Amino acid sequence: MKIASLQRLAQFARMAVVPALMVAASAAHAGPQEIVKKYMAAWNAHNYNEAALSFDYDVEYFDASVGTPQFGIVTARDNVIKFFVQAFPDAKWTMEGKPLVQGDSIAFRWVFTGKNTGIPVDCPDMGPTGKAIDLHGVSMIHTKNGRITYQGDFYDALTFRNQVGLPAVCPPPAAPAAPAPAAS
Repeated sequence: MKIASLQRLAQFARMAVVPALMVAASAAHAGPQEIVKKYMAAWNAHNYNEAALSFDYDVEYFDASVGTPQFGIVTARDNVIKFFVQAFPDAKWTMEGKPLVQGDSIAFRWVFTGKNTGIPVDCPDMGPTGKAIDLHGVSMIHTKNGRITYQGDFYDALTFRNQVGLPAVCPPPAAPAAPAPAAS
């Protein structure tokens, strides 16, 4: 009787564990094209948390126009994805043409469109500009174990600033008003 119970328990464990392992293995073996498709869909759904789930915990996100990489899933989410989604609430990011895929890496041309009606892009004193952008660029992404470990975005920052209606350099913030003289 005990042997039969142990055999049933072992059979149940195989039925429960094997499918779970297969799902985990298929996610870990998702190719870069599948990973990027899911990632871009989350961007286009304006869900920065879901998009960040495509990142490896220690992701490096490099935006060439900024020049300083963002390290880590939270930093990359907040300083890149969340920022763009909040600045361009109607943002749409689409791949152009056929991507180049080699091993765990993918490179592709893209276009990013939207209107700056959310948070200001760069010059906080100016507020959102209300201008539309149609920005073209290239991303290079490396994946490992089903997650993005590196993303490099390359586009013309001056074109971006011109399209969004920003000056080449933000004007200095207005000086605070001088205090009124004390009454005598």
